Amino acid sequence: MASVICILDSKGAPLIYRTYRGDILQDVPSVFRRRVIDEDESRIKPVFIEDGTTYTFVQHNNVYFLAVSNVNSFTLQQVAFMRRCITVFESYFKRVKEETIRDNFVIIYELLDEMADFGFPQYTEGKILKDYIFQKGLIASLLMDDTLASKTLPAAVTGVSGVTPWRMPGKYLYSNNEVLFDVVERISLLVGQNGETLSSDIRGSVLANVHLSGMPLLHMGLNDKLFFDLNGRRCSRNTIDLEDFKFHSCVKLNLFESERIISFIPPDGKFELFSYRLCKKLLSPVMVTCQVTRFGTSRVQISAVVRTMYPPKVAANMLEILIPIPADADSPFSSCSHGLFHYDAGSNFLVWNLHSVSGKREFNCTVQFHLPSVRSDEALAKAPIQVRFEIPYFVPSGFQIRYVKVTEKSNYESLAWVRYLTRSGDYQIRTD
Repeated sequence: MASVICILDSKGAPLIYRTYRGDILQDVPSVFRRRVIDEDESRIKPVFIEDGTTYTFVQHNNVYFLAVSNVNSFTLQQVAFMRRCITVFESYFKRVKEETIRDNFVIIYELLDEMADFGFPQYTEGKILKDYIFQKGLIASLLMDDTLASKTLPAAVTGVSGVTPWRMPGKYLYSNNEVLFDVVERISLLVGQNGETLSSDIRGSVLANVHLSGMPLLHMGLNDKLFFDLNGRRCSRNTIDLEDFKFHSCVKLNLFESERIISFIPPDGKFELFSYRLCKKLLSPVMVTCQVTRFGTSRVQISAVVRTMYPPKVAANMLEILIPIPADADSPFSSCSHGLFHYDAGSNFLVWNLHSVSGKREFNCTVQFHLPSVRSDEALAKAPIQVRFEIPYFVPSGFQIRYVKVTEKSNYESLAWVRYLTRSGDYQIRTD
């Protein structure tokens, strides 16, 4: 719950100041300038308390979004609400910065009035807000046309006040009813010099693209181990433990908590249905081993071997191995069994590019370069090798959408598609 939401410029001057409760007596911009703008950068905190009042801010481009509260508020909720405000504003103005805020302050006040009620977040879906908060004087035009106003404004109010403010009844009609889900996993990995995995993390998201008529209700089942435990069913070896779910507001959380079934009436178009995380150690889809050989103090050779550990029927669209070399390296030379090399002088990496690489394959390369003779062995930087890749039709966690059921009162036929994709996150291999 926020008593005040304001937007300030880079100097701390208020651009927008919306009071919801009237219980803030302090000069909020002055406090913010003293505690943030004029403060040493190392001492700035995103959340601070002054005279019993909590200040929470988010910086975006050249402006600050600030939430102020006199009560014991939920800070993460305020941060999420301000981030949501930025997303909604971007749907109106494309880019949220000082100039666009000054030019559109009337609409911003209208949006803040609808997005929060007495300081509590209320309606934060940009699609439904656009149905009754217009740009460029459209509200005045609607009010002047009695016929148009009577047809348009009540429909918008109905959508906002209903149980599904993200989807208005009677608005959507498609000749081909279909829904597409993209399961995207990003794997971050740190491999030590001995080849042992020091840390691994998989963060996944399920992205939906919905083109369904009417008010469809969707049910989705996952290969979630807890689902089988709750229903007393025997687990198969393909089930996995999922953690840290974060759902779109359309998902019925009570049904998920009780039965581990994802049930929802979706928004139209593209949105993120949910995200998840896995922390257990998994087999890396791409392994790189590296050996550094020094010839005296003037020549260095790096030998690298790349092994693709994913199934043979799967092929990576893109695979890049970034091998670091010192900034003062002279005459770098490379040879490889597959792919192409190029030298990125800006980042001091030799980049090994491989395309359409299938699983269970092995490739090798050799890199040689000269160094100034005065350099010692210890002076050679031991920066890690970085790996970038994109692998379609494969996810390392084994995550699966088991089924998708679409029901709607008109009983139309629909199609549901699921695609899988793995991308690299922070993927590093230390050299010896």
